[in-house]
Amino acid sequence: MNQPEPFGVYLHIPFCASKCDYCAFATWTDRAHLVEAYLDSLSLEISRAVDDGLALATTVFVGGGTPTLVPAERLAAIIGMIPVADGAEVTVECNPDDVTADMLRAFVDGGVNRVSIGVQSMSAHVLASLGRTHDRDNVARAVAAVRDSGLPSFNLDLIYGAAAESINDWIETVEEALALDPPHISAYGLTVEPGTALASQPDRHPDDDDQADKYEIVDDRLASAGLANYEVSNWARPGHESEHNFLYWRQQNYLGFGCAAHSHHDGRRWWNVRTPDRYVDMVARGESVEASSETLDDDARLFERRQLLLRTRDGIPSDSFTQATLELLDGLVEPHPDKPGYVVLTQGGRLMANEISMRFA
Repeated sequence: MNQPEPFGVYLHIPFCASKCDYCAFATWTDRAHLVEAYLDSLSLEISRAVDDGLALATTVFVGGGTPTLVPAERLAAIIGMIPVADGAEVTVECNPDDVTADMLRAFVDGGVNRVSIGVQSMSAHVLASLGRTHDRDNVARAVAAVRDSGLPSFNLDLIYGAAAESINDWIETVEEALALDPPHISAYGLTVEPGTALASQPDRHPDDDDQADKYEIVDDRLASAGLANYEVSNWARPGHESEHNFLYWRQQNYLGFGCAAHSHHDGRRWWNVRTPDRYVDMVARGESVEASSETLDDDARLFERRQLLLRTRDGIPSDSFTQATLELLDGLVEPHPDKPGYVVLTQGGRLMANEISMRFA
Protein backbone atom coordinates (compact mmCIF):
# COMPACT_ATOMS: atom_id res chain seq x y z
CA MET A 1 0.00 0.00 0.00
CA ASN A 2 1.40 3.39 -1.01
CA GLN A 3 2.03 5.84 1.81
CA PRO A 4 0.25 9.19 1.41
CA GLU A 5 2.27 12.35 0.85
CA PRO A 6 3.32 14.05 4.10
CA PHE A 7 0.53 16.42 5.11
CA GLY A 8 -0.02 18.11 8.44
CA VAL A 9 -3.00 19.53 10.29
CA TYR A 10 -2.62 22.15 13.02
CA LEU A 11 -5.41 23.06 15.48
CA HIS A 12 -5.08 26.29 17.43
CA ILE A 13 -6.56 26.60 20.93
CA PRO A 14 -6.15 30.28 21.90
CA PHE A 15 -7.16 30.19 25.57
CA CYS A 16 -4.77 30.66 28.51
CA ALA A 17 -5.22 31.09 32.25
CA SER A 18 -2.43 33.71 32.25
CA LYS A 19 -0.07 35.27 29.73
CA CYS A 20 3.62 34.38 29.95
CA ASP A 21 5.91 37.41 29.87
CA TYR A 22 7.68 36.25 26.68
CA CYS A 23 4.62 35.05 24.74
CA ALA A 24 3.66 36.75 21.48
CA PHE A 25 1.32 34.01 20.26
CA ALA A 26 -2.36 34.65 19.53
CA THR A 27 -3.64 33.78 22.99
CA TRP A 28 -6.23 35.30 25.32
CA THR A 29 -6.79 35.13 29.06
CA ASP A 30 -10.22 36.83 29.01
CA ARG A 31 -12.16 34.70 26.51
CA ALA A 32 -13.19 31.67 28.60
CA HIS A 33 -16.82 32.47 27.80
CA LEU A 34 -16.04 31.64 24.15
CA VAL A 35 -14.65 28.15 24.71
CA GLU A 36 -17.76 26.20 23.77
CA ALA A 37 -18.59 28.40 20.78
CA TYR A 38 -14.98 28.24 19.62
CA LEU A 39 -14.89 24.44 19.78
CA ASP A 40 -18.19 24.33 17.90
CA SER A 41 -16.66 26.55 15.21
CA LEU A 42 -13.53 24.44 15.05
CA SER A 43 -15.69 21.35 14.53
CA LEU A 44 -17.66 23.10 11.79
CA GLU A 45 -14.53 24.35 10.00
CA ILE A 46 -13.04 20.86 10.03
CA SER A 47 -16.27 19.17 8.91
CA ARG A 48 -16.47 21.54 5.93
CA ALA A 49 -12.87 20.72 5.01
CA VAL A 50 -13.59 16.99 5.27
CA ASP A 51 -16.62 17.44 3.00
CA ASP A 52 -14.32 19.21 0.53
CA GLY A 53 -11.94 16.23 0.48
CA LEU A 54 -9.41 16.95 3.22
CA ALA A 55 -6.32 14.83 2.55
CA LEU A 56 -5.19 12.15 4.99
CA ALA A 57 -3.03 13.78 7.64
CA THR A 58 0.30 12.16 8.42
CA THR A 59 0.72 14.50 11.41
CA VAL A 60 -1.67 16.45 13.61
CA PHE A 61 -0.56 19.02 16.18
CA VAL A 62 -2.80 20.77 18.70
CA GLY A 63 -1.16 23.89 20.10
CA GLY A 64 -1.98 27.21 21.65
CA GLY A 65 -2.55 28.75 23.92
CA THR A 66 -3.26 25.98 26.37
CA PRO A 67 -5.13 23.06 24.80
CA THR A 68 -5.49 21.39 28.19
CA LEU A 69 -7.75 24.25 29.37
CA VAL A 70 -10.63 23.07 27.19
CA PRO A 71 -12.71 19.93 27.95
CA ALA A 72 -10.58 16.92 26.99
CA GLU A 73 -13.49 14.89 25.63
CA ARG A 74 -14.55 17.73 23.32
CA LEU A 75 -11.02 18.27 22.09
CA ALA A 76 -10.51 14.54 21.55
CA ALA A 77 -13.74 14.34 19.55
CA ILE A 78 -12.57 17.21 17.33
CA ILE A 79 -9.19 15.54 16.79
CA GLY A 80 -11.05 12.36 15.89
CA MET A 81 -12.81 14.18 13.04
CA ILE A 82 -9.56 14.57 11.13
CA PRO A 83 -8.88 11.79 8.60
CA VAL A 84 -5.43 10.42 9.35
CA ALA A 85 -3.05 8.04 7.62
CA ASP A 86 -1.96 4.80 9.24
CA GLY A 87 0.76 5.56 11.77
CA ALA A 88 0.02 9.30 11.86
CA GLU A 89 1.68 11.27 14.65
CA VAL A 90 -0.95 13.13 16.72
CA THR A 91 0.38 15.56 19.35
CA VAL A 92 -1.27 17.77 21.97
CA GLU A 93 0.55 20.47 23.95
CA CYS A 94 -0.05 20.14 27.70
CA ASN A 95 0.35 22.36 30.74
CA PRO A 96 1.75 20.09 33.49
CA ASP A 97 -0.70 21.45 36.06
CA ASP A 98 -3.66 20.33 33.97
CA VAL A 99 -2.66 16.76 33.15
CA THR A 100 -4.84 14.03 34.67
CA ALA A 101 -5.34 10.36 33.98
CA ASP A 102 -8.87 11.02 32.70
CA MET A 103 -7.62 13.72 30.33
CA LEU A 104 -4.95 11.44 28.88
CA ARG A 105 -7.45 8.61 28.54
CA ALA A 106 -9.70 10.90 26.50
CA PHE A 107 -6.76 11.94 24.33
CA VAL A 108 -5.72 8.35 23.69
CA ASP A 109 -9.31 7.45 22.79
CA GLY A 110 -9.26 10.36 20.31
CA GLY A 111 -6.16 9.04 18.58
CA VAL A 112 -3.48 11.11 20.31
CA ASN A 113 -0.14 9.29 20.54
CA ARG A 114 2.21 12.07 21.66
CA VAL A 115 2.08 15.01 24.07
CA SER A 116 4.40 17.95 24.55
CA ILE A 117 4.65 19.16 28.15
CA GLY A 118 5.50 22.83 28.74
CA VAL A 119 8.15 22.62 31.46
CA GLN A 120 10.36 25.64 30.62
CA SER A 121 12.31 25.38 33.90
CA MET A 122 12.57 23.22 37.00
CA SER A 123 13.41 26.27 39.11
CA ALA A 124 10.51 28.03 40.85
CA HIS A 125 12.15 31.46 40.78
CA VAL A 126 13.02 31.13 37.09
CA LEU A 127 9.44 30.13 36.29
CA ALA A 128 8.23 33.20 38.19
CA SER A 129 10.63 35.41 36.23
CA LEU A 130 9.15 34.09 32.98
CA GLY A 131 5.59 34.74 34.12
CA ARG A 132 4.90 31.00 34.23
CA THR A 133 2.38 29.94 36.85
CA HIS A 134 2.64 26.15 36.83
CA ASP A 135 4.01 24.18 39.77
CA ARG A 136 7.34 22.59 38.86
CA ASP A 137 6.52 19.59 41.06
CA ASN A 138 3.64 18.76 38.73
CA VAL A 139 6.05 17.99 35.90
CA ALA A 140 7.06 14.63 37.41
CA ARG A 141 3.43 13.86 38.22
CA ALA A 142 2.41 14.65 34.62
CA VAL A 143 5.17 12.48 33.18
CA ALA A 144 4.14 9.58 35.42
CA ALA A 145 0.55 9.97 34.22
CA VAL A 146 1.72 9.97 30.60
CA ARG A 147 3.62 6.74 31.15
CA ASP A 148 0.63 5.14 32.87
CA SER A 149 -1.62 6.18 29.96
CA GLY A 150 0.34 4.11 27.49
CA LEU A 151 1.13 7.06 25.21
CA PRO A 152 4.13 5.93 23.14
CA SER A 153 5.99 9.24 23.07
CA PHE A 154 6.22 12.63 24.74
CA ASN A 155 8.33 15.78 24.74
CA LEU A 156 9.53 18.09 27.49
CA ASP A 157 9.75 21.73 26.38
CA LEU A 158 12.47 23.86 28.04
CA ILE A 159 13.52 27.53 27.77
CA TYR A 160 16.92 28.92 28.73
CA GLY A 161 18.29 32.43 29.13
CA ALA A 162 15.96 34.14 31.61
CA ALA A 163 17.72 36.93 33.48
CA ALA A 164 16.91 35.22 36.79
CA GLU A 165 18.46 31.92 35.65
CA SER A 166 22.03 31.09 36.71
CA ILE A 167 24.17 28.49 35.01
CA ASN A 168 23.55 26.18 37.98
CA ASP A 169 19.78 26.74 37.67
CA TRP A 170 19.97 25.61 34.05
CA ILE A 171 22.13 22.59 34.82
CA GLU A 172 19.63 21.51 37.48
CA THR A 173 16.73 21.95 35.03
CA VAL A 174 18.45 19.82 32.40
CA GLU A 175 19.44 17.13 34.91
CA GLU A 176 15.97 16.99 36.47
CA ALA A 177 14.40 16.76 33.03
CA LEU A 178 16.76 13.93 32.08
CA ALA A 179 15.96 12.12 35.32
CA LEU A 180 12.40 11.73 33.98
CA ASP A 181 13.86 9.79 31.01
CA PRO A 182 11.94 11.60 28.26
CA PRO A 183 12.31 10.33 24.68
CA HIS A 184 12.37 13.91 23.37
CA ILE A 185 13.46 17.31 24.70
CA SER A 186 13.09 20.71 23.05
CA ALA A 187 15.22 23.55 24.44
CA TYR A 188 14.75 27.06 23.10
CA GLY A 189 16.71 30.21 23.85
CA LEU A 190 14.47 32.89 25.33
CA THR A 191 13.66 35.48 22.67
CA VAL A 192 12.30 39.00 23.05
CA GLU A 193 9.16 39.49 20.96
CA PRO A 194 7.65 42.94 20.32
CA GLY A 195 4.59 43.75 22.38
CA THR A 196 5.35 41.31 25.19
CA ALA A 197 5.87 42.17 28.85
CA LEU A 198 9.49 41.06 28.46
CA ALA A 199 10.08 43.47 25.56
CA SER A 200 9.26 46.47 27.76
CA GLN A 201 11.90 45.53 30.37
CA PRO A 202 15.42 45.64 28.82
CA ASP A 203 17.05 44.71 32.12
CA ARG A 204 15.44 41.26 31.78
CA HIS A 205 16.53 40.60 28.21
CA PRO A 206 18.68 37.49 27.66
CA ASP A 207 22.44 37.71 27.21
CA ASP A 208 23.89 36.12 24.06
CA ASP A 209 27.00 34.73 25.76
CA ASP A 210 24.95 33.28 28.61
CA GLN A 211 22.62 31.59 26.13
CA ALA A 212 25.56 30.18 24.15
CA ASP A 213 26.99 28.65 27.33
CA LYS A 214 23.61 27.16 28.23
CA TYR A 215 23.14 25.75 24.74
CA GLU A 216 26.46 23.91 24.95
CA ILE A 217 25.48 22.54 28.37
CA VAL A 218 22.15 21.15 27.19
CA ASP A 219 23.57 19.75 23.96
CA ASP A 220 26.45 17.99 25.70
CA ARG A 221 24.30 16.55 28.48
CA LEU A 222 21.49 15.37 26.23
CA ALA A 223 23.95 13.77 23.83
CA SER A 224 25.60 11.92 26.72
CA ALA A 225 22.15 10.66 27.76
CA GLY A 226 21.44 9.27 24.29
CA LEU A 227 19.24 12.05 22.92
CA ALA A 228 20.64 13.09 19.54
CA ASN A 229 20.31 16.62 18.20
CA TYR A 230 18.25 16.52 15.00
CA GLU A 231 17.42 20.23 14.76
CA VAL A 232 19.09 23.16 16.49
CA SER A 233 16.60 23.18 19.39
CA ASN A 234 15.44 19.54 19.39
CA TRP A 235 16.90 16.27 20.69
CA ALA A 236 15.37 12.79 20.62
CA ARG A 237 15.97 9.12 21.01
CA PRO A 238 15.76 7.24 17.68
CA GLY A 239 12.18 7.05 16.45
CA HIS A 240 10.88 9.84 18.69
CA GLU A 241 11.62 12.85 16.49
CA SER A 242 8.70 15.23 15.87
CA GLU A 243 7.39 14.39 12.41
CA HIS A 244 5.13 17.43 12.48
CA ASN A 245 8.10 19.76 12.93
CA PHE A 246 9.98 18.00 10.14
CA LEU A 247 7.02 18.75 7.90
CA TYR A 248 7.53 22.49 8.54
CA TRP A 249 11.30 22.30 8.10
CA ARG A 250 10.99 20.44 4.80
CA GLN A 251 8.45 22.94 3.36
CA GLN A 252 5.77 20.28 3.09
CA ASN A 253 2.07 21.12 3.08
CA TYR A 254 -0.16 21.66 6.10
CA LEU A 255 -3.56 23.14 6.91
CA GLY A 256 -4.34 25.15 10.02
CA PHE A 257 -7.73 25.30 11.73
CA GLY A 258 -8.78 27.90 14.29
CA CYS A 259 -8.05 31.57 14.77
CA ALA A 260 -4.55 32.71 13.76
CA ALA A 261 -3.69 29.25 12.40
CA HIS A 262 -1.24 29.19 9.48
CA SER A 263 -1.35 26.98 6.38
CA HIS A 264 0.99 26.20 3.48
CA HIS A 265 0.50 24.66 0.05
CA ASP A 266 3.32 24.53 -2.51
CA GLY A 267 4.80 27.91 -1.70
CA ARG A 268 1.56 29.74 -0.85
CA ARG A 269 1.13 30.56 2.82
CA TRP A 270 -1.95 31.99 4.46
CA TRP A 271 -3.25 32.63 7.95
CA ASN A 272 -6.63 32.93 9.60
CA VAL A 273 -8.17 35.91 11.37
CA ARG A 274 -6.40 36.49 14.67
CA THR A 275 -9.11 36.83 17.32
CA PRO A 276 -11.40 34.01 18.49
CA ASP A 277 -14.37 36.40 18.43
CA ARG A 278 -14.01 37.15 14.70
CA TYR A 279 -13.25 33.53 13.93
CA VAL A 280 -16.42 32.27 15.64
CA ASP A 281 -18.53 34.91 13.91
CA MET A 282 -17.11 34.25 10.42
CA VAL A 283 -17.41 30.47 10.68
CA ALA A 284 -21.04 30.84 11.75
CA ARG A 285 -21.72 32.99 8.66
CA GLY A 286 -20.00 30.50 6.38
CA GLU A 287 -17.31 33.00 5.38
CA SER A 288 -13.68 32.23 4.67
CA VAL A 289 -11.59 32.84 7.80
CA GLU A 290 -8.44 33.54 5.76
CA ALA A 291 -7.02 36.92 6.77
CA SER A 292 -4.09 37.26 4.36
CA SER A 293 -1.54 35.30 2.36
CA GLU A 294 1.80 35.37 0.59
CA THR A 295 3.31 33.34 -2.22
CA LEU A 296 7.06 32.83 -2.30
CA ASP A 297 8.89 32.95 -5.62
CA ASP A 298 11.38 30.23 -6.52
CA ASP A 299 14.40 32.10 -5.15
CA ALA A 300 12.70 32.84 -1.84
CA ARG A 301 11.55 29.22 -1.50
CA LEU A 302 15.08 27.94 -2.19
CA PHE A 303 16.60 30.31 0.36
CA GLU A 304 14.04 29.33 3.00
CA ARG A 305 14.46 25.63 2.25
CA ARG A 306 18.23 25.87 2.71
CA GLN A 307 17.83 27.98 5.84
CA LEU A 308 15.44 25.52 7.46
CA LEU A 309 17.23 22.32 6.48
CA LEU A 310 20.60 23.73 7.52
CA ARG A 311 19.21 23.72 11.07
CA THR A 312 18.46 19.99 10.86
CA ARG A 313 20.48 16.81 10.66
CA ASP A 314 19.35 16.53 7.01
CA GLY A 315 21.90 19.21 6.14
CA ILE A 316 22.12 20.92 2.75
CA PRO A 317 24.20 20.42 -0.41
CA SER A 318 27.70 21.78 0.03
CA ASP A 319 27.32 23.78 -3.19
CA SER A 320 24.81 25.96 -1.32
CA PHE A 321 28.02 27.81 -0.37
CA THR A 322 30.96 28.85 -2.50
CA GLN A 323 34.20 27.00 -1.82
CA ALA A 324 35.68 30.18 -0.39
CA THR A 325 32.77 30.53 2.01
CA LEU A 326 33.08 26.90 3.09
CA GLU A 327 36.71 27.56 3.99
CA LEU A 328 35.66 30.61 6.02
CA LEU A 329 33.03 28.49 7.79
CA ASP A 330 35.50 25.77 8.79
CA GLY A 331 34.56 24.61 12.29
CA LEU A 332 30.99 25.85 11.89
CA VAL A 333 29.91 23.46 9.13
CA GLU A 334 31.31 20.03 8.40
CA PRO A 335 30.76 17.23 5.86
CA HIS A 336 27.58 15.26 6.50
CA PRO A 337 28.56 11.88 8.00
CA ASP A 338 26.02 9.94 5.89
CA LYS A 339 25.33 12.07 2.80
CA PRO A 340 28.26 12.73 0.46
CA GLY A 341 28.16 16.24 -0.96
CA TYR A 342 26.17 17.61 1.99
CA VAL A 343 27.21 19.69 5.00
CA VAL A 344 25.72 20.03 8.48
CA LEU A 345 26.26 22.48 11.31
CA THR A 346 28.68 21.73 14.11
CA GLN A 347 27.68 22.56 17.68
CA GLY A 348 29.35 25.96 17.31
CA GLY A 349 27.64 26.44 13.97
CA ARG A 350 24.24 25.79 15.47
CA LEU A 351 24.79 28.82 17.67
CA MET A 352 25.20 30.92 14.51
CA ALA A 353 22.69 29.24 12.19
CA ASN A 354 20.98 32.47 11.12
CA GLU A 355 24.26 34.25 10.41
CA ILE A 356 25.58 31.28 8.42
CA SER A 357 22.45 31.17 6.26
CA MET A 358 23.22 34.74 5.15
CA ARG A 359 26.29 33.36 3.36
CA PHE A 360 24.52 31.05 0.89
CA ALA A 361 25.87 31.22 -2.67
